[in-house]
Amino acid sequence: MDGNGRWAQARGLSRVQGHRTGKDSVREVVETAREIGIEYLTLYAFSSENWQRPRREVDALMRLLRRYLRTEVDKMMRHEIRLRAIGNLDRLPDEVLAELRSVEERTRDNERMTVLLAVSYGGREEIVRAVRELATRVNNGELDAEAIEESHVDDALMTAGIPDPDLLIRTSGEMRISNFLLWQLAYTELFMTETLWPDFRRDEFLEAIEHYKTRQRRFGKTGAQLAQEA
Repeated sequence: MDGNGRWAQARGLSRVQGHRTGKDSVREVVETAREIGIEYLTLYAFSSENWQRPRREVDALMRLLRRYLRTEVDKMMRHEIRLRAIGNLDRLPDEVLAELRSVEERTRDNERMTVLLAVSYGGREEIVRAVRELATRVNNGELDAEAIEESHVDDALMTAGIPDPDLLIRTSGEMRISNFLLWQLAYTELFMTETLWPDFRRDEFLEAIEHYKTRQRRFGKTGAQLAQEA
């Protein structure tokens, strides 16, 4: 969800105001995803590298996150949305982490839709953590190194139990994935848009979905093979 700062600066506003407006885009995209039946929506809210930003901006983002959790939890309950967070959450301020854990616990039995919130998250860090977990299991004699398969890595990731993404949407015209879900995106379709995140609302989201529907997902096979199977 990129472009909050540039959106604000283009309007003579503070970067923090851009993040505030971006929060409205989050709400609209989540609501639209729920309405059209998407079961899993992952939001890259704050990267592990974002901790390097100015302290004032980081503090404002943490306050916005806490406020969003407080104001949206009742709606999550009404619409049966489960919230699950991934990332190095121990780095979060205590009050933000407490709020996050509270919402996770309150919504954990909701089954209509799962919103995965990536906060203090980095894809490389996630893979390193998974490797350490598997190495520990090997050292403890619980797992044979030669027997390790992709499924073992899947289960060791923070997204264990969550399907790999079908579609990645990147706003603001940037042409990179910025350390996001590096393992999980192996065969994900990519959609890049020039639209800045605060302007990315229902129509833009549905446009991305329509574009995705035109893709042929081959997973290494040929188009002829897929046609024959169909």
